Amino acid sequence: MQYRTPGKIGMFHNHAVTSRIISLLEKYFLWENWCILFPMQLKSPPSYSPQPQLFLIEESIGNIELFPTVWGALEDFTKPDLELRRDALQRLIDLDAVRYSPVVAYFLVSKITEQDLDLRSQIIETIGRVLSPDENGYPAPQEVRSSIHLYLSSFRTRQIFALLEASAEDKSLEGCVSRLLDACPYAGNHLIDLLIDRKMPLDVRNQAAKMIGSVGYLDALPALERLHSRLESRIYGQKAMPFAPEESDIEAELLPVIHEALNFLRAP
Repeated sequence: MQYRTPGKIGMFHNHAVTSRIISLLEKYFLWENWCILFPMQLKSPPSYSPQPQLFLIEESIGNIELFPTVWGALEDFTKPDLELRRDALQRLIDLDAVRYSPVVAYFLVSKITEQDLDLRSQIIETIGRVLSPDENGYPAPQEVRSSIHLYLSSFRTRQIFALLEASAEDKSLEGCVSRLLDACPYAGNHLIDLLIDRKMPLDVRNQAAKMIGSVGYLDALPALERLHSRLESRIYGQKAMPFAPEESDIEAELLPVIHEALNFLRAP
Protein backbone atom coordinates (compact mmCIF):
# COMPACT_ATOMS: atom_id res chain seq x y z
CA MET A 1 0.00 0.00 0.00
CA GLN A 2 1.33 3.44 -0.95
CA TYR A 3 1.26 6.23 1.63
CA ARG A 4 1.60 9.90 0.98
CA THR A 5 4.32 11.86 2.70
CA PRO A 6 3.20 14.35 5.37
CA GLY A 7 4.15 17.46 3.40
CA LYS A 8 2.25 16.44 0.28
CA ILE A 9 -0.99 15.18 1.71
CA GLY A 10 -3.00 18.17 0.50
CA MET A 11 -1.87 17.67 -3.11
CA PHE A 12 -4.14 14.64 -3.40
CA HIS A 13 -7.36 16.54 -2.59
CA ASN A 14 -10.48 14.65 -3.57
CA HIS A 15 -12.02 17.02 -6.11
CA ALA A 16 -14.91 14.67 -6.83
CA VAL A 17 -16.05 14.80 -3.19
CA THR A 18 -15.77 18.59 -3.08
CA SER A 19 -17.77 18.94 -6.31
CA ARG A 20 -20.52 16.71 -4.94
CA ILE A 21 -20.71 18.73 -1.71
CA ILE A 22 -20.83 22.02 -3.60
CA SER A 23 -23.67 20.58 -5.69
CA LEU A 24 -25.53 19.68 -2.49
CA LEU A 25 -24.94 23.15 -1.10
CA GLU A 26 -26.31 24.79 -4.23
CA LYS A 27 -29.40 22.59 -4.10
CA TYR A 28 -30.13 23.29 -0.45
CA PHE A 29 -29.22 26.94 -0.61
CA LEU A 30 -31.91 27.37 -3.26
CA TRP A 31 -34.34 25.28 -1.21
CA GLU A 32 -33.78 27.29 1.98
CA ASN A 33 -34.32 30.59 0.16
CA TRP A 34 -37.54 29.18 -1.29
CA CYS A 35 -38.67 28.40 2.27
CA ILE A 36 -37.96 31.99 3.30
CA LEU A 37 -40.06 33.35 0.44
CA PHE A 38 -42.89 30.85 0.92
CA PRO A 39 -42.95 29.97 4.65
CA MET A 40 -46.63 29.04 4.63
CA GLN A 41 -46.26 26.43 1.89
CA LEU A 42 -43.38 24.47 3.37
CA LYS A 43 -42.20 24.66 6.97
CA SER A 44 -39.55 21.94 6.97
CA PRO A 45 -37.63 19.71 4.52
CA PRO A 46 -39.38 16.56 3.35
CA SER A 47 -38.66 13.74 5.79
CA TYR A 48 -37.88 11.30 3.00
CA SER A 49 -34.95 13.29 1.60
CA PRO A 50 -31.76 11.17 1.76
CA GLN A 51 -29.51 14.22 1.43
CA PRO A 52 -28.17 16.23 4.40
CA GLN A 53 -29.97 19.53 4.97
CA LEU A 54 -28.26 22.89 4.80
CA PHE A 55 -29.83 23.94 8.11
CA LEU A 56 -32.25 22.37 10.56
CA ILE A 57 -34.96 25.03 10.60
CA GLU A 58 -36.45 23.96 13.93
CA GLU A 59 -33.02 23.90 15.59
CA SER A 60 -31.67 27.17 14.18
CA ILE A 61 -34.79 29.35 14.09
CA GLY A 62 -33.82 33.01 13.99
CA ASN A 63 -30.61 32.31 12.06
CA ILE A 64 -32.15 32.02 8.60
CA GLU A 65 -30.83 35.47 7.70
CA LEU A 66 -27.30 34.08 8.15
CA PHE A 67 -27.56 31.67 5.19
CA PRO A 68 -25.82 34.02 2.69
CA THR A 69 -22.95 34.47 5.17
CA VAL A 70 -22.60 30.70 5.60
CA TRP A 71 -22.72 30.19 1.86
CA GLY A 72 -20.00 32.81 1.34
CA ALA A 73 -17.79 31.16 3.96
CA LEU A 74 -18.18 27.77 2.30
CA GLU A 75 -17.27 29.24 -1.07
CA ASP A 76 -14.16 30.83 0.41
CA PHE A 77 -13.21 27.49 1.97
CA THR A 78 -12.81 25.99 -1.51
CA LYS A 79 -10.31 28.64 -2.64
CA PRO A 80 -6.52 28.13 -2.72
CA ASP A 81 -5.66 31.16 -0.56
CA LEU A 82 -4.77 29.88 2.92
CA GLU A 83 -5.75 33.05 4.80
CA LEU A 84 -9.11 33.03 3.06
CA ARG A 85 -9.70 29.43 4.15
CA ARG A 86 -8.70 30.24 7.73
CA ASP A 87 -11.07 33.19 7.81
CA ALA A 88 -13.85 31.06 6.31
CA LEU A 89 -13.51 28.45 9.04
CA GLN A 90 -13.56 31.10 11.75
CA ARG A 91 -16.76 32.56 10.32
CA LEU A 92 -18.41 29.13 10.34
CA ILE A 93 -17.29 28.62 13.95
CA ASP A 94 -18.53 32.05 15.03
CA LEU A 95 -21.93 31.34 13.47
CA ASP A 96 -22.03 27.87 15.04
CA ALA A 97 -22.94 26.66 11.55
CA VAL A 98 -21.06 23.37 11.92
CA ARG A 99 -23.20 22.40 14.90
CA TYR A 100 -26.55 23.14 13.24
CA SER A 101 -26.00 22.36 9.57
CA PRO A 102 -25.64 18.75 8.40
CA VAL A 103 -24.24 19.87 5.05
CA VAL A 104 -21.70 22.27 6.60
CA ALA A 105 -20.59 19.53 9.01
CA TYR A 106 -20.30 17.03 6.15
CA PHE A 107 -18.34 19.56 4.10
CA LEU A 108 -15.93 20.27 6.95
CA VAL A 109 -15.19 16.59 7.57
CA SER A 110 -14.28 16.28 3.90
CA LYS A 111 -11.50 18.83 4.56
CA ILE A 112 -9.76 16.65 7.15
CA THR A 113 -6.78 16.22 4.78
CA GLU A 114 -6.21 20.00 4.58
CA GLN A 115 -2.56 20.59 3.67
CA ASP A 116 -1.92 23.33 6.24
CA LEU A 117 -1.41 21.50 9.54
CA ASP A 118 -2.62 24.38 11.74
CA LEU A 119 -5.86 24.75 9.79
CA ARG A 120 -6.32 20.97 9.74
CA SER A 121 -5.90 20.90 13.51
CA GLN A 122 -8.59 23.57 13.89
CA ILE A 123 -10.92 21.56 11.64
CA ILE A 124 -10.37 18.44 13.75
CA GLU A 125 -10.97 20.37 16.96
CA THR A 126 -14.18 21.89 15.58
CA ILE A 127 -15.59 18.52 14.49
CA GLY A 128 -14.56 16.98 17.80
CA ARG A 129 -16.53 19.65 19.67
CA VAL A 130 -19.62 19.01 17.54
CA LEU A 131 -19.44 15.32 18.49
CA SER A 132 -19.39 16.32 22.17
CA PRO A 133 -22.16 17.86 24.29
CA ASP A 134 -22.12 21.66 24.51
CA GLU A 135 -21.51 23.66 27.70
CA ASN A 136 -25.09 22.97 28.78
CA GLY A 137 -24.75 19.24 28.26
CA TYR A 138 -26.82 19.11 25.05
CA PRO A 139 -25.56 17.11 22.04
CA ALA A 140 -25.59 18.47 18.51
CA PRO A 141 -28.74 17.58 16.53
CA GLN A 142 -28.91 13.94 15.50
CA GLU A 143 -29.00 14.89 11.81
CA VAL A 144 -25.69 16.75 12.16
CA ARG A 145 -24.00 13.89 14.00
CA SER A 146 -25.33 11.40 11.47
CA SER A 147 -23.95 13.53 8.64
CA ILE A 148 -20.49 13.53 10.26
CA HIS A 149 -20.61 9.78 10.93
CA LEU A 150 -21.64 9.17 7.33
CA TYR A 151 -18.42 10.72 6.04
CA LEU A 152 -16.24 9.31 8.82
CA SER A 153 -17.39 5.81 7.86
CA SER A 154 -15.58 6.26 4.53
CA PHE A 155 -12.22 7.14 6.12
CA ARG A 156 -9.27 5.08 4.97
CA THR A 157 -5.51 5.25 5.50
CA ARG A 158 -5.02 8.70 3.97
CA GLN A 159 -7.56 10.44 6.21
CA ILE A 160 -6.47 8.52 9.30
CA PHE A 161 -2.85 9.48 8.62
CA ALA A 162 -3.98 13.12 8.49
CA LEU A 163 -5.61 12.77 11.92
CA LEU A 164 -2.54 11.11 13.46
CA GLU A 165 -0.17 13.65 11.97
CA ALA A 166 -2.17 16.46 13.57
CA SER A 167 -2.37 14.83 17.01
CA ALA A 168 1.34 13.99 16.85
CA GLU A 169 2.04 17.68 16.38
CA ASP A 170 -0.49 18.84 19.00
CA LYS A 171 -1.17 16.33 21.79
CA SER A 172 -4.20 18.34 22.97
CA LEU A 173 -6.04 17.04 19.89
CA GLU A 174 -5.83 13.41 21.01
CA GLY A 175 -9.30 13.47 22.56
CA CYS A 176 -10.88 14.88 19.38
CA VAL A 177 -8.99 12.43 17.17
CA SER A 178 -10.10 9.56 19.39
CA ARG A 179 -13.76 10.62 19.04
CA LEU A 180 -13.47 10.80 15.26
CA LEU A 181 -11.71 7.45 14.99
CA ASP A 182 -14.37 5.86 17.17
CA ALA A 183 -16.83 6.49 14.32
CA CYS A 184 -14.56 4.91 11.67
CA PRO A 185 -15.46 1.22 11.34
CA TYR A 186 -12.24 0.27 9.52
CA ALA A 187 -9.84 2.46 11.47
CA GLY A 188 -8.34 -0.42 13.48
CA ASN A 189 -6.95 -2.11 10.37
CA HIS A 190 -5.60 1.15 8.96
CA LEU A 191 -3.98 2.08 12.29
CA ILE A 192 -2.18 -1.27 12.33
CA ASP A 193 -1.02 -0.69 8.75
CA LEU A 194 0.42 2.70 9.73
CA LEU A 195 1.97 1.32 12.90
CA ILE A 196 3.90 -1.48 11.18
CA ASP A 197 5.04 0.67 8.24
CA ARG A 198 8.65 1.57 9.01
CA LYS A 199 8.53 4.35 6.42
CA MET A 200 6.03 6.26 8.52
CA PRO A 201 7.28 9.00 10.89
CA LEU A 202 7.88 7.59 14.36
CA ASP A 203 5.55 10.09 16.07
CA VAL A 204 2.72 9.05 13.73
CA ARG A 205 3.35 5.38 14.52
CA ASN A 206 3.29 6.23 18.22
CA GLN A 207 -0.07 7.92 17.78
CA ALA A 208 -1.39 4.91 15.87
CA ALA A 209 -0.50 2.59 18.76
CA LYS A 210 -1.98 5.00 21.32
CA MET A 211 -5.27 5.33 19.41
CA ILE A 212 -5.62 1.56 19.01
CA GLY A 213 -5.59 1.30 22.80
CA SER A 214 -7.59 4.38 23.72
CA VAL A 215 -10.42 3.75 21.24
CA GLY A 216 -10.35 0.02 21.96
CA TYR A 217 -9.92 -1.77 18.63
CA LEU A 218 -10.09 -5.36 19.85
CA ASP A 219 -9.80 -6.67 16.30
CA ALA A 220 -6.29 -5.18 16.21
CA LEU A 221 -5.16 -7.14 19.29
CA PRO A 222 -3.60 -10.16 17.48
CA ALA A 223 -1.60 -7.97 15.09
CA LEU A 224 -0.50 -5.74 17.97
CA GLU A 225 0.69 -8.75 19.97
CA ARG A 226 2.69 -10.05 17.02
CA LEU A 227 4.31 -6.66 16.48
CA HIS A 228 5.18 -6.41 20.17
CA SER A 229 6.85 -9.84 20.15
CA ARG A 230 8.73 -9.08 16.94
CA LEU A 231 10.07 -5.77 18.24
CA GLU A 232 11.14 -7.35 21.54
CA SER A 233 12.98 -10.14 19.73
CA ARG A 234 14.68 -7.71 17.37
CA ILE A 235 15.79 -5.38 20.18
CA TYR A 236 17.04 -8.16 22.45
CA GLY A 237 18.77 -9.79 19.50
CA GLN A 238 20.63 -6.58 18.79
CA LYS A 239 21.77 -6.35 22.40
CA ALA A 240 23.21 -9.85 22.06
CA MET A 241 24.91 -8.88 18.78
CA PRO A 242 26.30 -5.34 19.08
CA PHE A 243 27.51 -5.45 15.49
CA ALA A 244 23.92 -5.72 14.18
CA PRO A 245 22.26 -2.68 12.51
CA GLU A 246 20.98 -0.06 14.94
CA GLU A 247 17.63 0.48 13.24
CA SER A 248 15.85 -1.18 16.14
CA ASP A 249 17.00 1.58 18.52
CA ILE A 250 14.46 3.87 16.94
CA GLU A 251 11.65 1.32 17.05
CA ALA A 252 12.43 0.63 20.69
CA GLU A 253 10.57 3.86 21.44
CA LEU A 254 7.39 2.17 20.21
CA LEU A 255 7.48 -0.63 22.75
CA PRO A 256 6.17 1.28 25.80
CA VAL A 257 3.27 2.73 23.78
CA ILE A 258 2.40 -0.67 22.28
CA HIS A 259 2.63 -2.25 25.73
CA GLU A 260 0.22 0.34 27.13
CA ALA A 261 -2.19 -0.21 24.22
CA LEU A 262 -2.09 -3.97 24.86
CA ASN A 263 -2.95 -3.37 28.52
CA PHE A 264 -5.98 -1.28 27.49
CA LEU A 265 -7.20 -3.96 25.09
CA ARG A 266 -6.68 -6.84 27.52
CA ALA A 267 -8.35 -5.08 30.42
CA PRO A 268 -11.65 -6.72 31.47
